[in-house]
Amino acid sequence: MERRILILRIAMTMALGTCMFLGASAQEYVATPVTISKDKVKIDGKVFYSHIVMERQTLYSISKAYYVSTDEIIRYNPSIKENGLRKNDIIIIPVVDIPAAEAQQIEEVPQQVAEETQPQTQALVQTQTLVQTHREEDTEKRSEVLKHTVKWYEDLGLIATKYGVTEEAIMKANGLKDHKIRNRQVLSIPAQVVHAEITEPEVEVAAADTDVEEDNISDFLANLWKTPVNATLILPFKATGTTSSRNHMDFYSGVLLAAKEMKDNGINLHLNVYDIAPGISEIPSYYLKRSDLIIGPASYEDIAKVIDIVGSNCPVISPLDQKAEKLTAQYDNLIQAPSSQYAQYADIAKWIKEDRQAGDKVIVISEKGAKANDAGRDFRAIIDSNAVHYTPFAYSILEGREIQKRIEGVMTADGVNRVVIASENEAFVNDAVRNLNLIVHNKFQIVLYAPAKIRSFDTIEVDNFHNTSLHASLTYNIDYEDSNVKDFIRKYRAMFHSEPTQYAYQGYDIAKYFIGLASKYQKGWTSHLEKEDAQMLQNCFQFRSNGDGGYINKGIRRIIYGKDYQIEEVL
Repeated sequence: MERRILILRIAMTMALGTCMFLGASAQEYVATPVTISKDKVKIDGKVFYSHIVMERQTLYSISKAYYVSTDEIIRYNPSIKENGLRKNDIIIIPVVDIPAAEAQQIEEVPQQVAEETQPQTQALVQTQTLVQTHREEDTEKRSEVLKHTVKWYEDLGLIATKYGVTEEAIMKANGLKDHKIRNRQVLSIPAQVVHAEITEPEVEVAAADTDVEEDNISDFLANLWKTPVNATLILPFKATGTTSSRNHMDFYSGVLLAAKEMKDNGINLHLNVYDIAPGISEIPSYYLKRSDLIIGPASYEDIAKVIDIVGSNCPVISPLDQKAEKLTAQYDNLIQAPSSQYAQYADIAKWIKEDRQAGDKVIVISEKGAKANDAGRDFRAIIDSNAVHYTPFAYSILEGREIQKRIEGVMTADGVNRVVIASENEAFVNDAVRNLNLIVHNKFQIVLYAPAKIRSFDTIEVDNFHNTSLHASLTYNIDYEDSNVKDFIRKYRAMFHSEPTQYAYQGYDIAKYFIGLASKYQKGWTSHLEKEDAQMLQNCFQFRSNGDGGYINKGIRRIIYGKDYQIEEVL
């Protein structure tokens, strides 16, 4: 458990403001009331509240509100021993059953609704809040049996809590005479998830004492009973290992920030998070099938496994792996978020056609003797299919400096030479860019077009990109002068005390876009994808149907390296 908690501290601790140490006297403060958090997270099958510590809340007051002991809170948040409670810290608190009578006492009427409605309609809000609580508790009995492989750190109590069953039920299902279990033992888990049909409560509203017009009451009820968005995030966080996946944790941080913003804007969001580093089989299938959308997993192979589990009813978003695009031909509920390399090549061909003027010349430089299935072949096929007339030029870097003169020999001095390097071999691309940079100084006009990968080659001098007026078609790009980007960075720094990485932007963009669509259109939201193009912080989303399959993203962001060392994004 110690190692798992270390990962949680990295992902969720947000330390700001005045310290409130464990040793401080409770008499020094007027305690801030503790409201039960609506945010939950699932770690290794166990459900926790995600609670933001407010000023003057104490460990004791928090433990009382959540019906757990102070030792339990410290157990899952060991940093409290060293640092105490600090304002805006996020701590995790295990979910426990609260007696129904006491739960009714602590439920609070949403402030905005309470202010905008009369006392009689407030009763309706309170009743609705309680019904929604029961709805989230999943009350329909199931008889299916799950299989669980015991891990070295688990005992029977932890496993029972994970699946929401009693230890006695597990013992009975497996013929155990006592509570002893062993590592790698396979247990049958009698799932006891309950779903009861819940109807709207009958509430009398005294018309004489309320300002709510009769014609508006049905609309009022409809808003209260609006279906929440049930989103699931699946990534291999490696929370049970000695080290976490930093990139995936950053992605999760971006999702959390987007979720907070959406909930602040009134979206009724339930976010379920699963760490599949131990394996996808650890997630009960009925939890996945209840999702309105699933973000993840990360890899091609795991995405296919998840879709095979949930079937075709639940949309699955591929968040990171470009190779997963090929799965959209097989699964009609798969949405490929990252645009592929082929989309970058197609955009380059389109861009050249848009820019080309009379007297210009298109030259495609490729590596002599390169493999037949390399990126250069793929690009040449795409540029051919777009009917772009070009002059091919192939050479080997072993041919020496004489290549510069040979390249000049196929260029035009009367117009712009629009050049593409059809290769992803860094040594060859670097050599070609170096030669083009020298040719520019010989007064030839050159514009270089390239996909995103060229910017990852460390051996290429950035000056050469500016000298050759690089036109890059990118899957991702961040404009740090954009006010929305600045706002995101400010909020991210405040929440996580670190700088957002590309993965954090990706998590934010994907969560904000897809959860927003699910909230806007509810069931069948995927049918609206093709008319909901969007420029996000990092991504350009333009989803199009892949024939009879799923959806692929054809959105590309274009940037130009200017002569004055400016980088301009072209819309």
